Amino acid sequence: MLQIILYNFDIALEAIQQNKTRSLLTSLGIIFGVASVIAMLAIGQGAQQEVLQQMKLLGTNNVIIKAVQEQKEKEVENEQSDLEPETKRYAPGLSFSDMQGIEEIVPHVNYVSPEVVYETTFIRSGRMRTGKLVGVNQTYFDINNFSFLAGDNFSSFQTERREPVAIIGYGIRAKFFAGENPIGKYIKAGDLWLRVVGVLNKRELSTESIKNLGIRNYNMDVYLPLTTALLRYKDRGVVTRQDIEEQDSNGSSNDIGNSDSSNNNQLDKIIVQVSDNKYSADIADIVRRMLKRRHNGITNFEIIVPELLLKQEKRTKQIFNIVLACIASISLIIGGIGIMNIMLASIVERYSEIGLRRAVGAEKRDIQLQFLTEALALSIGGGLIGVILGIALSYIIEISAGILTLVTLWSIALSFGVAILIGIIFGYFPAVKAAKKDPVEALHHE
Repeated sequence: MLQIILYNFDIALEAIQQNKTRSLLTSLGIIFGVASVIAMLAIGQGAQQEVLQQMKLLGTNNVIIKAVQEQKEKEVENEQSDLEPETKRYAPGLSFSDMQGIEEIVPHVNYVSPEVVYETTFIRSGRMRTGKLVGVNQTYFDINNFSFLAGDNFSSFQTERREPVAIIGYGIRAKFFAGENPIGKYIKAGDLWLRVVGVLNKRELSTESIKNLGIRNYNMDVYLPLTTALLRYKDRGVVTRQDIEEQDSNGSSNDIGNSDSSNNNQLDKIIVQVSDNKYSADIADIVRRMLKRRHNGITNFEIIVPELLLKQEKRTKQIFNIVLACIASISLIIGGIGIMNIMLASIVERYSEIGLRRAVGAEKRDIQLQFLTEALALSIGGGLIGVILGIALSYIIEISAGILTLVTLWSIALSFGVAILIGIIFGYFPAVKAAKKDPVEALHHE
């Protein structure tokens, strides 16, 4: 059987070589179809990978609470109420006590991590740049999937003693400690020198991720214990005489933490890690109601459930890519129609060959196998060229458009397999027609 198949392939290749231009034009549909499917699937895989990276950045089981400007709500009962002076209620900002309340009250919570961010200036060895100084607790790095390049996390002793220690991002290390080990050395943040106890591994962040997710460039941050930040820098939850004077005079200061004297949020963000992501939506609702009650009914916070947002984004991209893949598959169908058309024309041209083979003993299934093999050879040849073109097209799209594309083996196998299947399907009818041709009529055909 193998010899018969190889023999028919030799005949098919010989027929293709005799009509090279026509065979190439016939295969164009298959070539462009396979290339389009591979490129579209590569774009889809790249989009999915980006979503997975975003989920890793934000945490799959996290609920994020962010401090925002007060969102005022006013109900007008009648026209007279518009004329009455509105009593302004005091709304405490996002605070350390809010974090403790979440830890104590909300169920299915593994960790709660606070975060306070100060705009400041980093200085060391004649180098200076502005950046963000971030006060966090020990669980922050686990919740946000950070890993350490050198050193270690803050110790309980350092946190309790409010020591001036820091963990620096990969970019800060490259900027201020190039060619040296930063552990144990000092960097100045604002007016305070911080001793480096840890260095974070580099985090790959695309510009799109930073923009879409509203996240910082973690590689350029300096982290210190939250207790140290609130004691040695600025605790916005504590109102001082200086704050009152600045508020009255509408003055401003360039000192750390004082850029907005009206900001009474002790914390800028609280990250809640739930035990299972199936509880994320319910916990977000519980936290929303609890904080609104604690803040006197004022909505001065925003709750984000990253997993729900990213799942929706992933679903949207999947639908979009499926539509693109279906459109690209039309080229494969057109290519199959082209193969069937050229095979039907080839049968008419080769009536004498069919009659001669039947006269010397070839059976119907031999004729059918011959033309089916020829159609299959066209689809295999077009498929191979299409695979090469598809891979090249994927890389061209990634370089020119800045879109992440991932060519996988299964996408190549899928598109190539579909091309072969189309060759068999659309080559079957012409092969059957050739096999049914009467040998006497075929020999007399001119």
